[in-house]
Amino acid sequence: MTAPRADRGGATSKRAVVTGIGVVAPTGVGADAHWKRVLAGESALRRITLFDPTPYPSTLAGEVSEFDALGWADNRRVVQTDRWTHLGFAATRLALQDAGLAEVAGDPYQVGVTLASSSGGNLFGQRELQRLWSQPSRTVGAYQSIAWFYAASVGQLSIHHQFKGPCGVLVSETAGGLDSLAHAVRMIRRGTPVVIAGGTECPLSPYALACQLRGGLLTSSTDPARAYRPFDETASGYVPGEGGAVFVVEELGHALDRGATIYGEVAGWASTHDARYTDARQRGDATQYARAMELALERAGARPDEVDIVVPDALGVPGYDLSEARALRTVFGPTSPPVTTQKPLTGRAHQGGAALDVANALLAMHQGLVPATAGLDRPASGCDLDFVREHRQQRSDLALIAARGFDGFNSAVVLRRGSAPG
Repeated sequence: MTAPRADRGGATSKRAVVTGIGVVAPTGVGADAHWKRVLAGESALRRITLFDPTPYPSTLAGEVSEFDALGWADNRRVVQTDRWTHLGFAATRLALQDAGLAEVAGDPYQVGVTLASSSGGNLFGQRELQRLWSQPSRTVGAYQSIAWFYAASVGQLSIHHQFKGPCGVLVSETAGGLDSLAHAVRMIRRGTPVVIAGGTECPLSPYALACQLRGGLLTSSTDPARAYRPFDETASGYVPGEGGAVFVVEELGHALDRGATIYGEVAGWASTHDARYTDARQRGDATQYARAMELALERAGARPDEVDIVVPDALGVPGYDLSEARALRTVFGPTSPPVTTQKPLTGRAHQGGAALDVANALLAMHQGLVPATAGLDRPASGCDLDFVREHRQQRSDLALIAARGFDGFNSAVVLRRGSAPG
């Protein structure tokens, strides 16, 4: 097995590597199913089925179709939790299986959980609030207080799997999917050998859709093939999506001792903030966004010209796409590394989408194959980056993943390639 490159001091005792990937996405349940659909370029965007979207100007979404929560958790936990947490149960079990770890920790204090959260338990909350205001009893179920709480998934997963190490929740919208990995590294450096990180999302209820519509960034297109087109001259907004990815992040020595396959190392990370509200009139702060990427590269001990893949936020709103392109040029100069995004296949799943971007980057490095950018025909003016137009067979040693959370959050993570497929 080829371990990730040692740091400058040669120490490996506190380096964090990814040894398990669990994907639950509109494009498939499981990393293999998802990756096959990504390589086929098959979009999973459809008209919303979780409720009737007819009254709303945006009617499309990326849904995890035919998902059976009872296949991943017992009925007692399913009735206590929202679909967002159900997706988290599935992604976590898949990540543990992929890493070759038991579902119930042998030493519970050696496993921590740090997941991102964004909009919480929307479907559960919608149902209970409708019950409160539409029935004479004027009551809600006993689990309303916890099922839509932003920390529900972390709490339920730690209980279900008996993970009693440090636990935490990162709340920075889409940027949280990257922040969770950064926090996992901190936990490992403080002595926890295994951390569950990443995030899932289900922002698909009438209430959640109304909240997103208020921001003015959703597309009103009804054509799934043309609706979500980041950096394209026809970009008109984003399509919401559900799902995401969960990872087993492990201390390098611990992973090597048990012979785990290493997908990659979390080599650097950084976060900045715009101190600015997000709406359709803004573009985000390209300077602060670029600063997050530059800091992540600096902390990874990497130069911009060493980066082999960039996975951008790819909001699909013209002003924000232009701002993101400017930030990337600030970091990389006039010629960027290969840029690819698969969000037009899945929708934008908030923090779950950023976690899914990390999964895509790890799989691309692991397989030696960079997938083509989805949803792009002609780049908009000012967005002429080195977009991957066809799948590229290439060895990729370093990937930069960037994300922008609504209301000014910027995060970036640098991943270094791990071992060959095991």
